[in-house]
Amino acid sequence: MNKQEATKRLDGTMALEDVMEEAAAWKRHTSGNKVTFSRNIFIPLTNICRDRCTYCTFQRRPGDAGARIIPEEEVLDKARRAAALGCTEVLVSLGDKADVFPEVRTWLQERGFRNMMDYVVYICSRIIEETGLLPHTNAGIIGTFHLDQLKPVNASMGMMLETMSRRLCGPGQVHEHAPDKLPHRRYRYIEEAGKRQIPFTTGVLLGIGETIEERVEALEAIRDLHDTYGHIQEVIVQNYQRKPGMEDGAAGEVSEDELLRTTALAVTMLQGNVHVQVPPNLNEKRMHRLLRAGISDWGGVSPLTVDYINPESPWPGLDTLAKVTAEAGMVLEERLPVYDSHTGGAFLEEPVKSAVEQLQQKKKRELIG
Repeated sequence: MNKQEATKRLDGTMALEDVMEEAAAWKRHTSGNKVTFSRNIFIPLTNICRDRCTYCTFQRRPGDAGARIIPEEEVLDKARRAAALGCTEVLVSLGDKADVFPEVRTWLQERGFRNMMDYVVYICSRIIEETGLLPHTNAGIIGTFHLDQLKPVNASMGMMLETMSRRLCGPGQVHEHAPDKLPHRRYRYIEEAGKRQIPFTTGVLLGIGETIEERVEALEAIRDLHDTYGHIQEVIVQNYQRKPGMEDGAAGEVSEDELLRTTALAVTMLQGNVHVQVPPNLNEKRMHRLLRAGISDWGGVSPLTVDYINPESPWPGLDTLAKVTAEAGMVLEERLPVYDSHTGGAFLEEPVKSAVEQLQQKKKRELIG
């Protein structure tokens, strides 16, 4: 599909119902009637971040109210509780380049770590050792040295591409004060993950001032990366929602039709070969239509922790997800944070490979029992 054809699916030239049916056909062809989810726990290892995106309420600086780094003992306590609730995934998320701040470096050095990424690698290894759960780390842009260190202790990793618009990094735009949101840097990082065959989650963010053409460019970039390396296992189409504490005029929410069109375009451009999800906690009233637009995954759903990026939007219960999915004639199915399609070949290394195999065997026993 070329850019002109893709644009027709977003600008209204092609009827919305036709756009959605085209995507649903691709979904049925590749995923049948299954819609998946991952039972997880969300660990915001630190909310300290050097970037200041105007649409973000997660970010803190040292000294701000609520700014913190979660110590090892608290992480492992939550992971053990998550394991007892049947979770398989630990989503480890943190702000970009937190250790540019001397207060953060001091905290790390007092505990024997040179930098934040050394701490992240250690935490991921401890999660596997202590609980057998599978880390999925989203640490923003990191160097290749730490990318190599994280692969053996992560079932998958992720980072939202968000946009390919350099314009949005300009004066007065949402990424003006966010050096880690430069599109070429994010694209290159996802590419480096591909070279290392790291199962990867990425996606686009809608409603931050991007144009229709820029939405197409972002999805094209993701498609091209996957066509080259085959490592992208899922794409998130996330719609910005205004929230308490947000700057006025920081960004604008997209309409339901815009969300449906972009979701369906993602499914069609990726030909159903990459799972597409839309966060259900941000779109509880739209879930039926999103299924008709071709999504094949609800993402991570936690029985223990909130969505720390969007704490005002609680996760829907699994009974709700199952009901909505069934009403669409589909079946809800639990998955691991790494999809079956990305467990072979060079995608997984020890020790996480053995942890994945153990959880796969456990799930099979539960199904038989």
